[in-house]
Amino acid sequence: MSDVVRRTFTQQAEACEKLGSPFTARLCRLAARNLSEGGAVADVILNWPGDASARGDAVALRFMGALHGLVLEKRNAPLAAVYPPHHLEVSDPVLWAAVEGALSSEAEFILHRLQNAPQTNEVRRAAALLPMFLEISALTRLPLTLSEVGASAGLNLFLDKFHIELGAQSWGNPASTVTLAPKWHGEAAPVGPLDIVARGACDLRPSDPSDVADRMRLLSFIWADQADRLARTRAAIEIAAAGDARVEAADALLWLQKRTARPMPGTAHVIYSTIAWQYLPAAARAEGEAIIRAAGARATENAPLAWARMEVDGESPGTGLTLTLWPTGEEHLV
Repeated sequence: MSDVVRRTFTQQAEACEKLGSPFTARLCRLAARNLSEGGAVADVILNWPGDASARGDAVALRFMGALHGLVLEKRNAPLAAVYPPHHLEVSDPVLWAAVEGALSSEAEFILHRLQNAPQTNEVRRAAALLPMFLEISALTRLPLTLSEVGASAGLNLFLDKFHIELGAQSWGNPASTVTLAPKWHGEAAPVGPLDIVARGACDLRPSDPSDVADRMRLLSFIWADQADRLARTRAAIEIAAAGDARVEAADALLWLQKRTARPMPGTAHVIYSTIAWQYLPAAARAEGEAIIRAAGARATENAPLAWARMEVDGESPGTGLTLTLWPTGEEHLV
């Protein structure tokens, strides 16, 4: 079993390299080579009882999050001394010695963190949500009520508080602490206001942006050498903490049933997800879609329903931005 787990660390290293985190890749490779049974943490990792891979329990990312958590919470000075921004001057033996020290001195903390699956809240996805929301606004000419499935800390519920540039166009407050400027190709996004009048969200294990422990846990799963992501997420956390919406701890299907039980006249109700729907079991996805489509069948011109998703759709590269809008039921790729 330990050989299987070591391979998952090597595979995770390759993924981190491709996704712009050479430090996390380096740490994963060191763990794959150097973790040895005999310590409490290593024994748990190397004898993981479930699927240790990234598609399963993501053990490598759990471990990376635990180590980064020690640094962020200032619990281990020797580890912090070899972490970004100091890592470029540190040799592999020195880096691993600091990790081994943490495995011993902070075993209880690391073992506790290994129990929890990785969770992030990618703020940059708001730049992909914006054109879908603008299209809904343009088509319905109504303000929006947002309902996000698998929202984590709900940071993207507040995308109207960000400053987002899509090519030559921009939306939001230019002085916002969160600025997104993705590369934009193709036709311009619809021009018009982004008027959000209500927000709601669910997650099986939500993070509260106003809770210090939840903040730290969320930040720990951001790779330590990606300073821009850390800064952006910290700023978005502050915006969400000051906001008037919190993510409900709820099963997606039960929450959707409750959320769609009554019409919302005078607003366009937008149910959406970003790389979350795909993690529901197939039967749950089918049931969730049935709930949404049933609500769509009850939609009216004055109470329309939109289903917007940024999810893997079988095409590559990247993900599809798919929008279904009722009462017509029209579906298209944004």
